[in-house]
Amino acid sequence: MRIWFNRWFTTVTHFMELIRRNDEGRKFEIIGTHSNKDALYLQYCDFAFTEPAISGDEYIEFCLEFCRKHKIDIFIPRKENVRISKRLADFESIGVKVLVCPDSELMETLDNKAAAYHSIMDREENGAELVSIPDFYVVNNINDFKTAYQCLRDKGHKVCFKPVVGEGATGFRVIEDKIESIDTLFRRASSRRLPYHYACEILSQQEVFPDLMVLEYLEGPEFSIDCVASNERLYAAIPRMKGDGRIREIIDHHELIQLAHRFHQQYQIPYIFNIQVKYNQGVPKLLEINPRMSGGMHFSCLTGLNLPYLALKLLLGEEIGQLKPRFGIRASHLEKEMVLDKDLFA
Repeated sequence: MRIWFNRWFTTVTHFMELIRRNDEGRKFEIIGTHSNKDALYLQYCDFAFTEPAISGDEYIEFCLEFCRKHKIDIFIPRKENVRISKRLADFESIGVKVLVCPDSELMETLDNKAAAYHSIMDREENGAELVSIPDFYVVNNINDFKTAYQCLRDKGHKVCFKPVVGEGATGFRVIEDKIESIDTLFRRASSRRLPYHYACEILSQQEVFPDLMVLEYLEGPEFSIDCVASNERLYAAIPRMKGDGRIREIIDHHELIQLAHRFHQQYQIPYIFNIQVKYNQGVPKLLEINPRMSGGMHFSCLTGLNLPYLALKLLLGEEIGQLKPRFGIRASHLEKEMVLDKDLFA
């Protein structure tokens, strides 16, 4: 079977290797594409291609033609995965299985952090028990930003902000009340910390800027919960704590596993998804939900569960049985040098 990964982040190399090393001895050919020919994960592919720097419906047409031309059986998209979810019937008509949540409206909601928060709050108002939401405001001008900041400060919160639409920590900043001291500068990496008056100066450059979430900063430990599921059943939820530096701990965390089950009962995301929470004063509060493989999911696979391969089996309509992950694992990683194969695209 031929699997295509389009424009992923570099850690997708781990998912490719996990799929290849599946315990059923199943053989796959892996094709990768990226607009940057030096994207490192292309070095791990059986075949690699550069893709055009296009987006929107034009990109979807490129994807469909690529699938036809290269006889793709399974497509695992990251770029434009919301739009691809809306066009699943077009891929299915040419025999391509796509590892993406088929509920395109839900995909669109989860792609927008504010919309995702409102969706959860609406369901909780109707009696569902899901997950606590941080205090937040959505702003797009400097006056509303200042008002939101002051409201959160009046509630006793430290304040941070991030784009409403975006991946990972892109655009995330913690607002400092005062400029850093020389002592702090030498002791702490501060690239994500910004004095309040600098934030105001930057955001004042435009009368209206893209929607920004201004929210309470969560001071406690951060967890990612990697989940594998069908529509009807959550087979496994693996809580992964971000420790100091690059340390990750895989923990049998009952509260977070139950949180994942409650979420799946409400939203029924199939195949693979990830919930990110961070604690504040002992309460886990939602950061975001990713209806795809998370960047650090390979750490969760140290439990003995081959999560990307299990997701593929569910996509193909196959049984996966009862799963028994091993918890209590601490792990980290090293950088690795790589000589680029200049003939990869020949």
